[in-house]
Amino acid sequence: MTMTEAVSATEPAARPVRLLVADDHRMLRDGLRRSLVECGIDVVGEASNGAEAVRLAGQLHPDVILMDVTMPVLDGIEATRLIRSQTDRTQVVMLTMHGDSDLMTRALQAGAAGYLVKDCSTEDVVSAIQLAGGEGGVSRELASSMLAEVRRTAGKDHEPLLSAREEEVLQQVADGLSLPEVAAELFISIKTVKNHLASIYEKLDARDRTQAVLRAVRMGIVRLD
Repeated sequence: MTMTEAVSATEPAARPVRLLVADDHRMLRDGLRRSLVECGIDVVGEASNGAEAVRLAGQLHPDVILMDVTMPVLDGIEATRLIRSQTDRTQVVMLTMHGDSDLMTRALQAGAAGYLVKDCSTEDVVSAIQLAGGEGGVSRELASSMLAEVRRTAGKDHEPLLSAREEEVLQQVADGLSLPEVAAELFISIKTVKNHLASIYEKLDARDRTQAVLRAVRMGIVRLD
């Protein structure tokens, strides 16, 4: 046996993070539970609204709560405020469809340790849970940097994130037009349309047109009729 193996054999195994999932959509809760359990997270309970999340937090004392924002009875931000006022033991990571910085600001002010948008990967969720469930949770510096990043991405520095022409192009794409149709509608070349899309992908950190449209809808840049 090597020295490393001997030390490892005497060290107790790390306890998995104990998690409470709070979301009003049962299908999403079921999917999250299965995925997170497979990744080694100990899901100790589920809540379908903010008030139930507050009650279960007091009963189960989870390390972390994965909390939806928009829920009946009591929304996730107010539930987070109540939970964090009652204990420092339980951290809260927000998981929401809304990627705007104002909402994130309110969540962090309520005491949330992290903020994720629902199109993120399972790996992102697991990492946020494990980080929040570690000693001391997420630092104030990290929370501030998270907020600064969302503000940058959402274009809250008094400058539009996308140019007026880029917004036009993306709105046409959201309306279901093909690239040649967008070019004809806006009286520009297909190459110019592609150049605008490349710039849009970079600014929205999107891989393709579908992801760009979804993120732009959440930010209020384009609309879906």
